[in-house]
Amino acid sequence: MKQLLSMLISLGLFSFCQAQLKAKAKCPVFEVDIMDGKVNGLRPNRASSEIKSVLPCFTTSEDESTSSKCGGTVFYKDRDIYFYTTRDYIEIGPKFQGKLSVPLLGSKRGSLFRLLGHPKIKDDKWEAYQTGYGCLVLYYGPDNKCRKIQFSTKSTDALQLCE
Repeated sequence: MKQLLSMLISLGLFSFCQAQLKAKAKCPVFEVDIMDGKVNGLRPNRASSEIKSVLPCFTTSEDESTSSKCGGTVFYKDRDIYFYTTRDYIEIGPKFQGKLSVPLLGSKRGSLFRLLGHPKIKDDKWEAYQTGYGCLVLYYGPDNKCRKIQFSTKSTDALQLCE
């Protein structure tokens, strides 16, 4: 009886001993190439599994399915960058933590003509530019400074954003 009891206690203690501390996944610095439409070499039309393998520190993700609101997603909320894999676009918010090849966030509306040309579609709060890889959409705040960036491998006519 004592042997059985000591064996059960040993097995119970053994299961606690196997618990390990796990380090949080480390990501490289997010480098966004606006003119080529890539984040760390990934275009917006890449599969979520490929995005997760290159940038493993995602905060949430959802697989591509018909029941999901926005299709497949891989979000990095702590870095303010979001991949919409079904809709093939990437969104960068005002608190983005990383490097932009062209400093668009905070830039004044109308100051980007030399880099981007004329917008293909224009509204009072946003402008959409046709690019070699698809399209680039810039959103402006009340101060007319860029506060959000979206870019896609799709054209401005085919782009479907998640609301």
